[in-house]
Amino acid sequence: MRQRTAQADPQEELAAQLRALQKLSGLGVRALARDTGLSSSSLSRYLNGQTVPPWPAVIALCRLVKRDPRPLRPLWERSSDPLPAPPKSSRLVPPQPRNDLPRDVADFTGREAELAAVLAAVDSHRIVAIDGMAGVGKSCLAVHAAHRLTGRYPDAQLYVDLHGFTEGRPPLDPDSALRMLLGALDVPSERVPQDGLEQLAACWRAELARRRVVVVLDNAADADQARPLLPGAGPSVALVTSRNRLLGLEEVPPVSLDVLTPEESAELLARASGDSGGPGGRLSRDPEATAEVLRLCGRLPLALRLAAARLRHRPGWTVGILVERMAEGASEFDTALAMSVRQLDRAQGRLFRLLGLLPGASFDEYVAAALADVPLRTARAMLEDLLDAHLVQQPTPGRYRLHDLVHQHARRAGAEQDTAAERERALGRVLDYYVHAAAAADTAMPFVSADRAPSAGRPPAELPRFADKNVALAWFVAEYGNLIGVFETAAAIGADAHVSELPRFLRAYFARRCGTTHLNVLFERSLAAAERLGDPLRLAEAHSDLGFARYNAGRTAEAAAAYEAAGRLLSRTRDIRAEAELAMRRGYLSWDEGHFEEPLDLFRLAGELYDEAGSVTGAAHAAAAKGWAMLQLGHREEAARLAREVLGIPHDDPAWPPTLTARIILGVAIAGEEPEEATEHLHLALALSREDGHLNNQAWCLNCLGVALRQMGRYEEALASHREAFALLDELFEEHWKLRFLNGYGETCRLAGLPEEALRLHREALELAPRLGYRFEKAQAHEGIAILLDETDPAAAARHRAARQAVLQEVG
Repeated sequence: MRQRTAQADPQEELAAQLRALQKLSGLGVRALARDTGLSSSSLSRYLNGQTVPPWPAVIALCRLVKRDPRPLRPLWERSSDPLPAPPKSSRLVPPQPRNDLPRDVADFTGREAELAAVLAAVDSHRIVAIDGMAGVGKSCLAVHAAHRLTGRYPDAQLYVDLHGFTEGRPPLDPDSALRMLLGALDVPSERVPQDGLEQLAACWRAELARRRVVVVLDNAADADQARPLLPGAGPSVALVTSRNRLLGLEEVPPVSLDVLTPEESAELLARASGDSGGPGGRLSRDPEATAEVLRLCGRLPLALRLAAARLRHRPGWTVGILVERMAEGASEFDTALAMSVRQLDRAQGRLFRLLGLLPGASFDEYVAAALADVPLRTARAMLEDLLDAHLVQQPTPGRYRLHDLVHQHARRAGAEQDTAAERERALGRVLDYYVHAAAAADTAMPFVSADRAPSAGRPPAELPRFADKNVALAWFVAEYGNLIGVFETAAAIGADAHVSELPRFLRAYFARRCGTTHLNVLFERSLAAAERLGDPLRLAEAHSDLGFARYNAGRTAEAAAAYEAAGRLLSRTRDIRAEAELAMRRGYLSWDEGHFEEPLDLFRLAGELYDEAGSVTGAAHAAAAKGWAMLQLGHREEAARLAREVLGIPHDDPAWPPTLTARIILGVAIAGEEPEEATEHLHLALALSREDGHLNNQAWCLNCLGVALRQMGRYEEALASHREAFALLDELFEEHWKLRFLNGYGETCRLAGLPEEALRLHREALELAPRLGYRFEKAQAHEGIAILLDETDPAAAARHRAARQAVLQEVG
């Protein structure tokens, strides 16, 4: 038992000196404990003389009030060991190795690959840097790995929190950290250099060189803070964690952490909450609420453990109640993340907050530049800084994203720190960017392209370069979710100019990837926005666009009404390009309705208007459409002539849509006379359609190839081509496209000796045609059925021919 004297108890004397330091600081015990990183209960015992503080605690108190701790060292040593040294004959108990590691969590979950990477880096380099966003589990992994390494590094297991991201206090300076670490190794004070960081670091490296020590340097602010604390020669190892990528430690292998997998997240939530995970557990009883907890936590270990702790300590709660509480507002995760954000400079912080306004899941540097209204090079550099700080992620080269919880934090921070006007301007720049970028990409994809520059908003300073249609298509694929999000955002805030224009620039992409249903919905809303704006030309184009969407969906009556409305408006505005486009569209519809002369007149008018407007592409489209109509009417020579004229128009894209149409026309038109040239044109058109990724065009090419092969008498090949086409059409779920080819397929089956199959196909066409308003196909179906019934049921055949004649008379 300790023997004390009233006259000169060193422990009491030390406590008196510490109380003098407290008085000098002017702080209470709680505030003093907070600012020195000590627990308030421990500090109270130090000040009352109940416990001798560790030397690093004395250093921290002295440093806070800017006093030299060295004069207190002899007093501290006497307080720590007041008894006289034992006789030399006494048996000495060897000192126990120092182990400062925090407790290893009992619910450590997943991270097998990351743990293996950490241990491998320790084996190869003796140092590893673990980085990742706030709450992703860096410290947990480092401590878990350090516990695994204890047996191999028995001399000491040290831990120091460098406080790089601690709320309310500056990062621990390397000088203080080194003195704490040297004290933990019981290095005598006379051997610790008193001046100069380099001498301290050298002393630390020398001590580590002769021991086997594992050191966890947690929460490093940057490479400069961590570098002096790293071991040099010798066996000792260090595990460094940081929210930033420590790029300055070039020789240190990094291990970057991402969120847990869905399965690991569910397992961690169950283990940390004390839930068995079985049928009787709270989590399994309410799987929907459990899934929502995982979503709200963003699969981050910190957030999952915090949520699990609420359940563990509240046995009366259901998981649904937990969801309600979590959805109420800012979480502990926001507090943890806020310190990472404070490390940013003003421009970086502003960009981070503005990123919370983006409506999509991922983004590139161009939209970031538009959002922040900065040059592209500046945006790229700031994104790299945010990436290094783990505030943004980079799932693929050139694409960035924010974790859901980080996105929410950025949005809340923006609402708190940026004015409403600034946020509104930034969002407006994003809307402007996407309309103009979509227009540029659409121009590179010359299939029903808008052929008009956007007028909504201001063009951004820089747009992506679309070298060809493949680059443009890849951009649309990457940005599709953002484009729809931007459309919805524009609609929500009343940006009618953007709502009315954006769908126009999505038609080429929708034709290749998305079908017609969603496009019809977009154009309905586009028309409503145009009506609110009241501009006659914009309104006319909106009616025309909606009509074309209706036509492509097989809704012919609605298409006709929309075209009629567009025509009335264009008669007042006199815009040549819009008139030409409408004439083309009305020609397609008129043909499907069963007219013959009117479509030819409309295609001829469209060609003249496109010529007047100086649109080579538009005129070529009109000539190709006229050639297709001629082919259907049986005027093969005229169809072939028009097709060759189109093919003679120079163009550097072999899949230029008019060229593609012309090859199909020519292949069918000359199949009987020039079979080799015909199949060459059709196979080339098919190859180009496949390369272009346009399923409708592929089906069209395959069906026309079937017709041409049938004319050559190659029935088995023709049937195979039709079947391949209809397999593609089954993927599109658009019956009107099937209807265009059912009768041709049926005729091939009849000539190939498959009358029952042929009859089924013609009857399917006859059933669809009236519902879709395609009277031309209805007439063709009656004719096909009549031919098949001529021998077996002449009376029925006659009825079908009469019905065909009635259809033709109906349309004049």
